[in-house]
Amino acid sequence: MSQPMNRPNLLFILSDDHAPHAISAYGSRVNTTPAIDRIGREGARLGSVYCTNAICSPSRATILTGTYSHINGVPGIFAEFDYRVPTFVDVLHGSGYATALYGKWHLGESPRARPRGFDDWLVFPGQGDYLDPVMIGPEGERRLHGYATDLVTDLALDWLINRDPGRPFALMVHHKAPHRPWIPDEKHRDLYPVGSIPEPETFDDDHANLAECVRSVRMSIADDLTEEDVKEPTPPELEGPERAGERARWKYQRYMRDYLQCVQALDDGVGRLLEYLDAQGLAEDTIVVYSSDQGFFLGDHGWFDKRLMFEQSLQMPLLVRWPAEIPAGSRCDAIVSNADFAATFLDFCGLDPASALPTSQGRSFRPLLRGEQVPGWPESMYYRYWEHRDPSHNVPAHYGVRTRTHKLIHYYCDGLGVPGASPEREPSEWELFDLEADPHELVDVIADPAYASVLAELRDELDRLQEFYGDRPYEGPETPHPKWGGS
Repeated sequence: MSQPMNRPNLLFILSDDHAPHAISAYGSRVNTTPAIDRIGREGARLGSVYCTNAICSPSRATILTGTYSHINGVPGIFAEFDYRVPTFVDVLHGSGYATALYGKWHLGESPRARPRGFDDWLVFPGQGDYLDPVMIGPEGERRLHGYATDLVTDLALDWLINRDPGRPFALMVHHKAPHRPWIPDEKHRDLYPVGSIPEPETFDDDHANLAECVRSVRMSIADDLTEEDVKEPTPPELEGPERAGERARWKYQRYMRDYLQCVQALDDGVGRLLEYLDAQGLAEDTIVVYSSDQGFFLGDHGWFDKRLMFEQSLQMPLLVRWPAEIPAGSRCDAIVSNADFAATFLDFCGLDPASALPTSQGRSFRPLLRGEQVPGWPESMYYRYWEHRDPSHNVPAHYGVRTRTHKLIHYYCDGLGVPGASPEREPSEWELFDLEADPHELVDVIADPAYASVLAELRDELDRLQEFYGDRPYEGPETPHPKWGGS
């Protein structure tokens, strides 16, 4: 493969479950993130970035390959990445980039699933541990001593210091934080004390105006956060259904305290990396990207976790700095998905995505960051969550379409042959939200006659997107999905 001249470096920092509304650049009411904000202040903040499947492993596979779950073979957290399609890392490495990965992988530990295309890598097995974690590399397992977020940053900095300066680099710094169980570093334990954290506007949502299958999810702050999550037993006087509201508020403060303290360590690490680039004169020629594999419920609708196609779960943060090309303080609100990341990274690095990664289903948003108008840029995005009624969260399988003004969700409620799915299909349901009139998604208007034309348009658009991405809609157990076999 030919090697473009004057290729920039790429530093891609990916966190886990870091919701945009816990980043001050996105208007957070609960914390401040000055180092992460700096990326957007000196570059671009993208405001309409969505994941195609809001759960860790699938999102990471999509980011690497630019493909949806039915193409890359990772529909849920129990699937291993088998490289049925290539990754943008493969392409960069093959074109001469020095490549490295440190931190969370979560795409399998078997030989066929381990990282490829990296000159060096060291990753957590599974979710990894916050304290003194075991990590896996090409030479096997070893235990590191310290706090996981700091260790990942240390590994990245050590690699930068010792890299071959004659090659451009693509460095993946992939943190486990702020993933559950939210264990903070001791140095941050005085931040965001209990009682000081504002609650979201939808904290007391009773879900009465949502689809019935959504009301049964097990992501309640009051009832599904455990003693391990909040680090102390619930006071006996707060037990019982009649005290659910008080119990939720008690747990919320402890949950959010720990979550935000974990975010603080992330922000510290981002600051250290930016300072290194400054000190070494690398800032001008290095593209810095900060994102998370999906969003997260931070008490919104009374929930924690992700998975559902509601905004707090669906939306990803994305901040990009490249002083050589992206004007400082840029804002981009075009609809982008994580399937677009791979093509964009290749485009950044001087490679034609269409020829370098022809399997990608995404497109490069690099022109958007230059302030250009791109004819035919999508005005909608397609989402699909596969893990029907997983044992821990009980979220129904669903797919849907989001436009700038509306969202249509079909809870088809069948695992389509995914191992562990229920053999009996429950009734399917639909939801429709008017995101302009109801930005908090509190009222499903699927049965409102006033939305009949909107509903028809969205169903047509959903059909079009499923055809475009080759993800045929659910047709019942007699017509199994071609990728997964019988239902």
